[in-house]
Amino acid sequence: MSYPWLAPLWQRLRAQPERLPHALLLEGPRGIGKRDFALAFGQSLLCETPTQDGHVCGQCVACHWLAQDSHPDFRLLEPLTGEEEGVAAEDGPPTRKRREINIAQIRALADFVNLSSHRAGGRVVVIHPAEALNPAASNALLKTLEEPSPNTHFLLVSHQPHFLLPTIKSRSHRISMPQPSPIQAAAWLKEQGIQEAELCLALAGGAPLLARDFADADYLKERRLFLSALQVPKQLNWLALAEQGARADLGARFDWLQKWLYDLVSSRLAQQVRYNLDFASGLQDLATRVNLSRVQQFAHELAQIKRRLQHPLNPQLLLESVLLSYLTAVN
Repeated sequence: MSYPWLAPLWQRLRAQPERLPHALLLEGPRGIGKRDFALAFGQSLLCETPTQDGHVCGQCVACHWLAQDSHPDFRLLEPLTGEEEGVAAEDGPPTRKRREINIAQIRALADFVNLSSHRAGGRVVVIHPAEALNPAASNALLKTLEEPSPNTHFLLVSHQPHFLLPTIKSRSHRISMPQPSPIQAAAWLKEQGIQEAELCLALAGGAPLLARDFADADYLKERRLFLSALQVPKQLNWLALAEQGARADLGARFDWLQKWLYDLVSSRLAQQVRYNLDFASGLQDLATRVNLSRVQQFAHELAQIKRRLQHPLNPQLLLESVLLSYLTAVN
């Protein structure tokens, strides 16, 4: 784990491992390294000869097991796919991916936390994301947290802690994960070989790991073509743009349009652009000519549509309708 903004927290937690709470709740926005931190920290607790700064040695028996994802005292709980659960429709293939951690996964921890550890050390459970626990699983986990087994550590990772049961949060030591400054995040991205670090970081809302995903050259090229068309509404061929977009990543286009509308309103009200730094001039020019209330109303409607954007019956018709609404809002 090489995220410099998390190094101080690592050092603080590793300074007194014997005084660690039995449950840590690592909270923060997506894309800042919470999951990687939890995995690395949990593995360091199992390493038999950790380095001076608390990282795994990579040489002991425990490290070899961890490298092969076979350590008997380590568990990672994440949402399962239908195939992993063995769930299938009566007359069809396994169901699509479920976005929850179910009670069966929590019940499977019962023997794990109550039996003796294999290496006479501790046990570690990482749950990511914790808000994926369904109600039954949350209640089952709560019972385990109320009566913790000795030398067992739970590391709960959460992007949206407000969705967790208050009782789970009260029985965990909550840690607000440090976020990097823009300068620190941009420097880290440049070390990773990212060419347009500042732009990608802005598109990701300041989250460096998400910014790394936005750095794909083809992705940035498609985004610029799409936004260039939005920049000049009077010349926008919305039918052609919808046809092109329907054959590609529909979700990405909704994301681009949402951030474009946010920047359009921000340019009008505060003369600032948050996401689309490379279109700042065009946004400011367009912002002076639009009806602000119409744009805000369309942004609200778009957010409602996006919440239902899973498997549209006709992506092209949906995108045509959205782009036509955009034209109505900005003209």
